[in-house]
Amino acid sequence: MRSNRSALQSLWLVALLLLPGCNALNPLCGSARPSPSLSSISPTTMVFAQLPQPLTATGGHFVASSVILINGAPLATTVVSSSQLTASVTSSMVPAAGSFKVQVQTPSGNSGNLGCSSGGTSGAQTLTVN
Repeated sequence: MRSNRSALQSLWLVALLLLPGCNALNPLCGSARPSPSLSSISPTTMVFAQLPQPLTATGGHFVASSVILINGAPLATTVVSSSQLTASVTSSMVPAAGSFKVQVQTPSGNSGNLGCSSGGTSGAQTLTVN
């Protein structure tokens, strides 16, 4: 009976180490943050001469530390809910007309390297500035 328990404990440890991202199975992942998802932005088109303008990002798994990125640069972001963020797009972030990649980033939690996935960057939406 004792060897079965030891084998089960060893199996559990191996599962924790070999299944990164399986936060639900890992009791040490309590502080892990979910990776954000971005389903849309509004508006999708802005006029450069009318900046600054508000931008709304809609998606999921947003937390208090999530930020909107434009071409990888973070904007001062307000978290409205776990599915909505807002930020102001200024001419310092968008220096000229063009197409810009908009993403949401959530920094990792403090779970360390315990086989936990934490935070991340969403897929991109395109903001067009005329």
